[in-house]
Amino acid sequence: MKCPFCKGPDTQVVDTRESDDGDSIRRRRRCLSCDKRFTTYEKVELRMPQVVKQNGMRSEFDEEKLRISFSRALHKRPVSAELVDEAIDHIVQKLYASGEREIGSRQVGEMVMRELFKLDKVAYIRFASVYKSFQDVGDFTEAVEAVRKSPRRSKK
Repeated sequence: MKCPFCKGPDTQVVDTRESDDGDSIRRRRRCLSCDKRFTTYEKVELRMPQVVKQNGMRSEFDEEKLRISFSRALHKRPVSAELVDEAIDHIVQKLYASGEREIGSRQVGEMVMRELFKLDKVAYIRFASVYKSFQDVGDFTEAVEAVRKSPRRSKK
């Protein structure tokens, strides 16, 4: 860490403390060149991976787009906002945990489908019909059969 006073390259950590909220670390430092003291803060920086679209374009991950996708699929379906928030948080946490710098839009779409499948089968079919570009009734029939064959979860 460079000294902010003399720009010397060598500093020594004199004291380290965790902040009150536990989100950062406060360090008191002493410059080995000019002997002045200063404080630095260390904080975790998490970055979402960039989304790589099918055409190769890259864009920042947008949680609002994810929320809109869920909202459209779940329109007039009996799913609470709390459950939707949990599903979105689950996807966001998976993306953070991946540690990847980039992720394909297809992978994000698959995550959305898995979460919708758990939440509401009708919403899953709605999303899948757009996501997988269903062309005819046969595509819908196959999706419905896949849902029918899946193990049923008991409602709480």
